Amino acid sequence: MGNSLQDQLLKAGLVSQQQAKQTRSKKRKNKRASGGDDAASRQEAAKAAALKRKRDRELNRERDEEAKRKAELVALWQLIRDNRISRDGGDVAYNFSDGKALKRLYVNAEQHAGLVDGTLAIVRQDDFYALVSSQLVERIAAYDPSLILVHNTPGDDADDEYADFKVPDDLMW
Repeated sequence: MGNSLQDQLLKAGLVSQQQAKQTRSKKRKNKRASGGDDAASRQEAAKAAALKRKRDRELNRERDEEAKRKAELVALWQLIRDNRISRDGGDVAYNFSDGKALKRLYVNAEQHAGLVDGTLAIVRQDDFYALVSSQLVERIAAYDPSLILVHNTPGDDADDEYADFKVPDDLMW
């Protein structure tokens, strides 16, 4: 039962001793000859594995960058949500542009003055607009300046050609 097929064929008389020896020597020669092919195929496999590792590292890096960007976006969204200033009871319309569209935000008189002098700003968050302080605007600008729609910076009035001509407070556009 433990005999190989070759031994069984010899016992049955189907093959001769000479044929069995020839088959064994052919097997040994084939093993030696295929050893060179194995080295070449091993090199090709190593190259393919190295390329795959490189590609996997690149994909992991891209995935990590995407996850980091999403985490920063969520943190920014929460920062704006937690620090926005309530506009309840706003009766003064403040007009501003969002791209090519003109928008109107109703604020109270103090908030309007803050928007004009630069202590407050308007930022876009998803589909709505939030009123935030100027300290928060600096943090938002570090991440994505395109979210800031209105942030007036106090400038030098010395260079202003029209400093002598004051705009009336009740002028609305």
